[in-house]
Amino acid sequence: MNKAVFLDRDGTVNIEKNYLFKEDEFVFINGAVEAIKIFHDMGYKVIVITNQAGVARGYYSENDVIKLHHYIDDELKKYHTYIDTYYYCPHHPEGTIAEYSLTCQCRKPKTGMIEQAVADLNINLKESIIVGDKEIDIQTGKNAGIKYSILVRSGHLINESDTEADAVYDDLLSFAQVGFRDTILWSGEGK
Repeated sequence: MNKAVFLDRDGTVNIEKNYLFKEDEFVFINGAVEAIKIFHDMGYKVIVITNQAGVARGYYSENDVIKLHHYIDDELKKYHTYIDTYYYCPHHPEGTIAEYSLTCQCRKPKTGMIEQAVADLNINLKESIIVGDKEIDIQTGKNAGIKYSILVRSGHLINESDTEADAVYDDLLSFAQVGFRDTILWSGEGK
Protein backbone atom coordinates (compact mmCIF):
# COMPACT_ATOMS: atom_id res chain seq x y z
CA MET A 1 0.00 0.00 0.00
CA ASN A 2 1.02 3.62 -0.53
CA LYS A 3 1.24 6.40 2.03
CA ALA A 4 0.10 9.89 1.15
CA VAL A 5 0.16 13.51 2.20
CA PHE A 6 -3.31 14.92 1.50
CA LEU A 7 -3.17 18.67 0.95
CA ASP A 8 -5.92 21.24 1.02
CA ARG A 9 -5.30 23.58 -1.92
CA ASP A 10 -6.28 27.21 -1.18
CA GLY A 11 -4.43 28.59 1.83
CA THR A 12 -2.16 25.55 2.04
CA VAL A 13 -0.52 25.18 -1.39
CA ASN A 14 -1.43 28.58 -2.84
CA ILE A 15 -2.30 31.98 -1.43
CA GLU A 16 -5.93 32.05 -0.35
CA LYS A 17 -8.25 33.90 -2.72
CA ASN A 18 -11.99 33.50 -2.59
CA TYR A 19 -13.25 31.36 -5.47
CA LEU A 20 -9.90 31.11 -7.21
CA PHE A 21 -10.05 29.73 -10.73
CA LYS A 22 -8.01 32.13 -12.89
CA GLU A 23 -4.45 31.13 -13.69
CA ASP A 24 -3.17 34.69 -13.43
CA GLU A 25 -4.41 34.88 -9.82
CA PHE A 26 -2.70 31.68 -8.71
CA VAL A 27 0.39 32.15 -6.50
CA PHE A 28 2.20 29.41 -4.58
CA ILE A 29 2.70 30.05 -0.88
CA ASN A 30 6.43 30.50 -0.26
CA GLY A 31 8.05 27.11 0.25
CA ALA A 32 5.07 25.03 -0.90
CA VAL A 33 6.89 23.69 -3.95
CA GLU A 34 9.90 22.70 -1.87
CA ALA A 35 7.60 20.98 0.66
CA ILE A 36 5.98 18.94 -2.11
CA LYS A 37 9.46 17.80 -3.19
CA ILE A 38 10.30 16.79 0.38
CA PHE A 39 7.12 14.71 0.69
CA HIS A 40 7.98 12.86 -2.52
CA ASP A 41 11.57 12.36 -1.38
CA MET A 42 10.25 10.75 1.79
CA GLY A 43 8.21 8.28 -0.24
CA TYR A 44 4.74 9.83 0.02
CA LYS A 45 2.22 10.41 -2.73
CA VAL A 46 0.99 14.04 -2.75
CA ILE A 47 -2.76 14.38 -3.26
CA VAL A 48 -4.78 17.59 -3.33
CA ILE A 49 -8.33 17.48 -1.97
CA THR A 50 -10.29 20.71 -2.31
CA ASN A 51 -13.86 21.93 -1.89
CA GLN A 52 -14.79 24.03 -4.92
CA ALA A 53 -18.22 25.45 -4.07
CA GLY A 54 -17.71 28.11 -6.73
CA VAL A 55 -18.92 25.53 -9.26
CA ALA A 56 -22.21 25.04 -7.41
CA ARG A 57 -22.55 28.79 -6.97
CA GLY A 58 -22.06 29.41 -10.69
CA TYR A 59 -18.84 31.42 -10.35
CA TYR A 60 -16.86 29.04 -12.56
CA SER A 61 -17.16 25.60 -14.15
CA GLU A 62 -15.63 22.20 -13.47
CA ASN A 63 -13.57 22.76 -16.62
CA ASP A 64 -12.14 25.89 -15.00
CA VAL A 65 -11.10 23.85 -11.94
CA ILE A 66 -9.45 21.21 -14.15
CA LYS A 67 -7.75 23.90 -16.23
CA LEU A 68 -6.29 25.51 -13.10
CA HIS A 69 -5.01 22.13 -11.90
CA HIS A 70 -3.28 21.60 -15.26
CA TYR A 71 -1.72 25.04 -14.86
CA ILE A 72 -0.46 24.09 -11.36
CA ASP A 73 1.01 20.90 -12.84
CA ASP A 74 2.81 22.90 -15.52
CA GLU A 75 4.21 25.29 -12.91
CA LEU A 76 5.40 22.44 -10.69
CA LYS A 77 7.17 20.78 -13.63
CA LYS A 78 9.41 23.84 -13.83
CA TYR A 79 10.67 22.87 -10.36
CA HIS A 80 10.90 19.15 -11.15
CA THR A 81 8.06 18.10 -8.88
CA TYR A 82 4.37 17.28 -9.13
CA ILE A 83 1.03 16.57 -7.48
CA ASP A 84 0.12 12.90 -7.92
CA THR A 85 -3.56 13.67 -8.38
CA TYR A 86 -6.33 16.13 -7.53
CA TYR A 87 -9.79 15.51 -6.15
CA TYR A 88 -12.32 18.30 -5.90
CA CYS A 89 -15.90 18.63 -4.71
CA PRO A 90 -18.02 20.92 -6.94
CA HIS A 91 -21.12 20.62 -4.72
CA HIS A 92 -22.75 22.86 -2.15
CA PRO A 93 -26.24 22.39 -0.64
CA GLU A 94 -26.98 26.10 -1.19
CA GLY A 95 -25.65 26.26 -4.75
CA THR A 96 -27.42 28.09 -7.55
CA ILE A 97 -26.63 25.48 -10.25
CA ALA A 98 -29.22 22.70 -9.84
CA GLU A 99 -26.99 19.74 -10.74
CA TYR A 100 -24.43 20.76 -8.08
CA SER A 101 -26.81 22.05 -5.42
CA LEU A 102 -26.91 19.01 -3.17
CA THR A 103 -25.59 17.38 -0.05
CA CYS A 104 -22.88 14.98 -1.17
CA GLN A 105 -20.35 12.59 0.32
CA CYS A 106 -17.31 14.35 -1.12
CA ARG A 107 -17.55 17.82 0.44
CA LYS A 108 -15.13 18.14 3.35
CA PRO A 109 -15.46 17.28 6.23
CA LYS A 110 -17.04 14.22 4.62
CA THR A 111 -14.56 11.70 3.32
CA GLY A 112 -15.60 10.91 -0.25
CA MET A 113 -12.52 12.45 -1.88
CA ILE A 114 -10.22 10.52 0.45
CA GLU A 115 -12.15 7.30 -0.10
CA GLN A 116 -11.76 7.76 -3.85
CA ALA A 117 -8.01 8.31 -3.46
CA VAL A 118 -7.73 5.14 -1.36
CA ALA A 119 -9.52 3.18 -4.08
CA ASP A 120 -7.58 4.76 -6.95
CA LEU A 121 -4.08 4.74 -5.43
CA ASN A 122 -4.16 1.99 -2.79
CA ILE A 123 -3.52 4.43 0.08
CA ASN A 124 -2.91 3.27 3.65
CA LEU A 125 -4.57 5.97 5.76
CA LYS A 126 -2.86 4.75 8.95
CA GLU A 127 0.45 5.85 7.41
CA SER A 128 -0.87 9.07 5.85
CA ILE A 129 -1.11 12.75 6.75
CA ILE A 130 -3.55 15.55 5.97
CA VAL A 131 -2.51 19.21 5.96
CA GLY A 132 -4.89 22.16 5.74
CA ASP A 133 -5.52 25.72 6.85
CA LYS A 134 -8.99 25.22 8.33
CA GLU A 135 -10.47 23.04 11.04
CA ILE A 136 -12.67 21.42 8.39
CA ASP A 137 -9.49 19.87 6.93
CA ILE A 138 -8.57 18.48 10.33
CA GLN A 139 -12.10 17.09 10.79
CA THR A 140 -11.85 15.44 7.37
CA GLY A 141 -8.64 13.71 8.39
CA LYS A 142 -10.11 12.54 11.68
CA ASN A 143 -13.31 11.33 9.98
CA ALA A 144 -11.28 9.34 7.44
CA GLY A 145 -8.96 7.76 10.00
CA ILE A 146 -5.81 9.47 8.69
CA LYS A 147 -2.90 9.04 11.10
CA TYR A 148 -1.85 12.71 11.46
CA SER A 149 -3.79 15.93 10.89
CA ILE A 150 -1.72 19.11 10.54
CA LEU A 151 -3.03 22.69 10.64
CA VAL A 152 -1.06 25.50 8.96
CA ARG A 153 -1.27 29.23 9.60
CA SER A 154 -0.77 30.19 5.94
CA GLY A 155 -4.43 30.65 4.99
CA HIS A 156 -7.45 31.36 7.16
CA LEU A 157 -7.24 32.68 10.69
CA ILE A 158 -7.23 29.73 13.04
CA ASN A 159 -7.96 29.16 16.71
CA GLU A 160 -4.92 27.18 17.81
CA SER A 161 -6.24 26.69 21.33
CA ASP A 162 -9.35 24.91 20.06
CA THR A 163 -8.03 22.71 17.28
CA GLU A 164 -8.14 18.95 17.02
CA ALA A 165 -4.98 19.04 14.90
CA ASP A 166 -2.05 16.91 15.98
CA ALA A 167 0.24 19.88 15.35
CA VAL A 168 0.21 23.46 14.04
CA TYR A 169 2.91 24.95 11.79
CA ASP A 170 3.39 28.28 10.03
CA ASP A 171 3.11 26.77 6.56
CA LEU A 172 3.64 23.65 4.49
CA LEU A 173 7.40 24.07 4.33
CA SER A 174 7.83 24.51 8.08
CA PHE A 175 5.92 21.27 8.57
CA ALA A 176 7.97 19.49 5.90
CA GLN A 177 11.29 20.68 7.33
CA VAL A 178 10.58 20.40 11.04
CA GLY A 179 7.63 18.19 11.84
CA PHE A 180 7.93 15.83 8.92
CA ARG A 181 11.58 15.53 8.04
CA ASP A 182 13.04 15.66 11.54
CA THR A 183 10.18 13.67 13.12
CA ILE A 184 9.57 16.27 15.83
CA LEU A 185 5.87 15.83 15.06
CA TRP A 186 5.92 12.16 15.95
CA SER A 187 7.18 12.93 19.44
CA GLY A 188 4.40 15.47 19.93
CA GLU A 189 6.68 18.52 20.09
CA GLY A 190 5.39 20.22 16.95
CA LYS A 191 2.29 21.83 18.44
